[in-house]
Amino acid sequence: MKGTDVFKSTLLSAALVLGAAACATAHDEDALRMAPPGDPYVQVSDVLPLPAFLPGLGTLFVNPETLPAGPFLSYDHDGKLSATIYMTPLEELQNGTAYDDLAIGAHHVSSVDIYYNAGHPGVEKPHAHVVLFHDDEAKGRLAK
Repeated sequence: MKGTDVFKSTLLSAALVLGAAACATAHDEDALRMAPPGDPYVQVSDVLPLPAFLPGLGTLFVNPETLPAGPFLSYDHDGKLSATIYMTPLEELQNGTAYDDLAIGAHHVSSVDIYYNAGHPGVEKPHAHVVLFHDDEAKGRLAK
């Protein structure tokens, strides 16, 4: 896939995910504020060969039924919800798959990062990471 195609696919992915996040389903934010979030979420490192804390992403929890897109709930070292992350496979988006009504960890979003990932355990195919940070310091807390 050419660089411009990857860029276009990533932009399409971001537009779809952000549009879905704006229409996200309701939930109890207080129940998700601190780790662990409880059922149906599982800690990603307990079910995949990944470290408990991933620099830049934090400690991740996901409802297995929502894979591959997520949401992945991202917690900092103190267990505070810091971001909601979506991992949307580019091939599926190109083939017309829509990820509608994706949940969010918290309704306040201070910034968004979108970037390409070639694949990793759990989401092996190339995909876009869409990271919704829930407060101004979240990105820094997840960095290391």
